[in-house]
Amino acid sequence: MSPALPPTCLDAAAVDALMSRIDTAAALRQMFGDLADGQATQPPQSLTLFPSGAGDFIAYLGVLARERVFGVKLSPYVAAPSGAFITAWTLLMSMDSGQPLLLCDAKRLTTERTAGTTALAVDLLAPADAALLCIVGSGPAALAHLRHLKTLREWRQIRVFSPRIGHLSVAAADAFSAADARVILETDGSAASAGADVIALCTSTAAPVIDPAAPSRAALITSISTNAANAHEVPPAALAAMDVYCDFSATTPESAGEMKLAAQDHGWSADALRGDLPGLVRGTAPRPRGDRHTLFRSVGLGLEDIAIASALWRVQGARVGCAA
Repeated sequence: MSPALPPTCLDAAAVDALMSRIDTAAALRQMFGDLADGQATQPPQSLTLFPSGAGDFIAYLGVLARERVFGVKLSPYVAAPSGAFITAWTLLMSMDSGQPLLLCDAKRLTTERTAGTTALAVDLLAPADAALLCIVGSGPAALAHLRHLKTLREWRQIRVFSPRIGHLSVAAADAFSAADARVILETDGSAASAGADVIALCTSTAAPVIDPAAPSRAALITSISTNAANAHEVPPAALAAMDVYCDFSATTPESAGEMKLAAQDHGWSADALRGDLPGLVRGTAPRPRGDRHTLFRSVGLGLEDIAIASALWRVQGARVGCAA
């Protein structure tokens, strides 16, 4: 047997250069379909704490049998005096040889697959005539959500709000306006969400950023949050009055902070979930009732990372050996 070659190595710049060549939406739709069809395996994510409160790391695993790959993303949350920071690296391996294929910086990959997953949920859950989109957040995740969501409906207006919106650099503010001419930067959260059909929460906060009682009409609210312990963007007590969906019902309720706290403190149960993305993609999950808010919660699946890493590996020529 010939010696194993090292995996292709892609640093952040190399990943950025390749992402525009990937059809993220198609890769994720196929992946969730494979999960529904039994052609993919998604174990629960694993949170491991660092000693002495120094942080933690989450391991996201997944297997894509159709593509003959498996792998893991490791995402550390590192405490530091100047503020915590998060990194991520994804390792892709072959189901046929057991050898590593790709090691890549997963920061941009994570941002894109997170926004792509939200976009898939919006496409499957939002009313066909949805006309007003509100994005809560002003960082890279919010900008990625704007890029992925802007073409899904005939939006009449796209409002972007965060407490930092008035302090953005000119370049950062211009990036939102340049992404779509319908964007309005809002400094008031209530005004931003008023009348919205879809409210996409794109923050890294560990505490609620929206009161579901505030929006004036039934809306689809999407949430991603962060990997701090029990992080949530929606109050746990609100789940009982919402139609709740998630990325994968077999694992998300064990990880999503608001679901864990709602079950622990407010009598909510994962049995109340109306569906997940595999069921929505294959048409086996019911659509929202439409007379109350709908919540879609994404915690980030290993399979999402593996699907995008596999697309990266293929688009860069399925080479092995360091290419950073």
